[in-house]
Amino acid sequence: MTEKLIEDEQHCYHCGLEIPKGSDYYVTIRGVERRLCCHGCQAVAQAIVDGGLESFYDHREAPSRKAEDLVPEALQRLALYDQDALQDTFVEIDENNLKTASLILEGITCAACVWLNERHVNALPGVTEFSVNYSTHRARVTWDDSKLKLSDILQAITEIGYVAHPFDPGRQEQVYKKEKRVALRKLAIAAVCAMQVMMLAVAMYGAEGSGMDPGLQSFMRWTSLVMTLPVIFYSARGFFITAWRDIRRKQLSMEVPVSIAIGGAFTASVWTVVMNTGHEVYFDSVCMFSFFLLASRYLEMGARHRAGQAAEELVKLLPATTTRVTEDGEEMIAVAELHVGDHVLVRPGETIPADGSVVDGVSSVDESLLTGESMPRPRHHGDTVVGGSINIESPLTLHIDKVGEDTLVSAIVRLLDRAQSEKPEMARLADHIASWFVAGLLLVATIVGTYWFINAPDQVFAITLSVLVVTCPCALSLATPTAITAATGALTKLGLLTTRGHSLEVLAKATHVIFDKTGTLTKGSLRLSNVELLDESRCDKERAMLLAASLERGSEHPVAKVLAAQVDKPFVASDITNTPGYGVEAVHEGTKYRVGVPTFVAELSNSELPEMSATNSTRVALGDEQGLLAFFDLSDELRSDAVEAIAHLRNKG
Repeated sequence: MTEKLIEDEQHCYHCGLEIPKGSDYYVTIRGVERRLCCHGCQAVAQAIVDGGLESFYDHREAPSRKAEDLVPEALQRLALYDQDALQDTFVEIDENNLKTASLILEGITCAACVWLNERHVNALPGVTEFSVNYSTHRARVTWDDSKLKLSDILQAITEIGYVAHPFDPGRQEQVYKKEKRVALRKLAIAAVCAMQVMMLAVAMYGAEGSGMDPGLQSFMRWTSLVMTLPVIFYSARGFFITAWRDIRRKQLSMEVPVSIAIGGAFTASVWTVVMNTGHEVYFDSVCMFSFFLLASRYLEMGARHRAGQAAEELVKLLPATTTRVTEDGEEMIAVAELHVGDHVLVRPGETIPADGSVVDGVSSVDESLLTGESMPRPRHHGDTVVGGSINIESPLTLHIDKVGEDTLVSAIVRLLDRAQSEKPEMARLADHIASWFVAGLLLVATIVGTYWFINAPDQVFAITLSVLVVTCPCALSLATPTAITAATGALTKLGLLTTRGHSLEVLAKATHVIFDKTGTLTKGSLRLSNVELLDESRCDKERAMLLAASLERGSEHPVAKVLAAQVDKPFVASDITNTPGYGVEAVHEGTKYRVGVPTFVAELSNSELPEMSATNSTRVALGDEQGLLAFFDLSDELRSDAVEAIAHLRNKG
């Protein structure tokens, strides 16, 4: 028999209990403002509304008396991630039918949080691998879907006090902004309060021995106490929450000694002020220690965000929308809506939305952002194209072969994600040492405290507190993962992608370095290096340059841009025809000319190409219906520091 639902202004809409006098809690549910009995019911009801789960109130047969009643609803929400259609966008499946997904973890504050999550999730039956990158707060999980579901993994992470959800660049950016905003607010409050407390502390220190009025001293101490409260209960609150969570799970993180130091100094100072014992107060130390810790965390967070964004720039190579071609015509859709088998139209200058093959059109495609090659590659019917590359010359109709996690860009992102999730030996050693370091620190502090309690009880607190503060393992826990991620992010910005976590360590042992010329030792941009005239009686150098620029002025090809830039006022050409991958044909003063690939130009006059010497440059020909007129050699410019770099490596052996 179900309990009768009571829905009136005197009873809580959520739990059904009578609303106490003076309670003023409301939540708008399905457009109607509902009255609730307490802040707890208001928070739960608002969470249900925000989660789009208002139908809960339509189908319940009894009022919800406890928050635990909502657990099945929360689990249903997590269960959405188990749907195959949803997993298609972020899960990959290997040959052993194991699934792998990238997750964002919220609530990570130190290396111990990473260790706790990895240990907890890796212990789940069915999880074959779970690793967390502390610097980017990204996790990578591989599991057997026949043994447990993704929702089970997410729920297990929730149980230990963290929030996990599938990685999404947009959501990641929102998390970064929120994290930065909260951290900056905490840091600002700690800074303002620390400055005020320090001014009072300097006055009290300066007046020692000079007979400060006891009433004034008491007033300044009480003022310092009040100014320290925001630091303790807001700015430094996260230290205590994390420390208590870790202690309950019988783990040690660096927040434990930090919390003991801050909490102990504050408690002792409050006792001194309230009981007026006349002992030393440490409000200035509490505020400054909290401020410096928060400042270091904020700087570390900035480095972590920049490193994460450097790798995620690859995701932004793909456009947000594309033109899909159907039997009814063309329609603009989001790239996320593309399916294998769709046909899309990519106009010149547009980015190819996914991996596919050409079904109609001829053009050149710039793949430099993915391959490093500066020269566009010609693409014809049947040729494959890569999502993220740019169509240069003519419209292409493409058949979509791969979408989502199957595309090349996604594969590169997964490699980078794997590299940042894998821990080098150095980072694993730091994690291992950090947990033992905290235990050793607490043991040393206990021994020191015991010694001074026996020999000089008046000094025991100050000395033990100093040990906890000075030996705080912040540098050990923060510096190693941050340094590794910052280095990886810096390399990514330079165009060097690190695909394995141990690469940086192995790089120090390298004996040979192999360079790819284009864009590595060279700048990746063409310049005109030589003009060779083939028939000076019909065409001199100036006329050859004017003709080439006239034909190429409307093309977006890199070679065309170089030739077009050589003259200020080119001739006027008509009947311009662009043959992607080969060159351009046009008419000037009644004569038909071609510029482009030598074989293409020679076809116009049915002439044979002269014997050409081997060269590292790109050779472009100019000719008319009577024969070839000139060759243009375009070469890649050597980087100014290339010779120095090679010499430096040789000197290193």
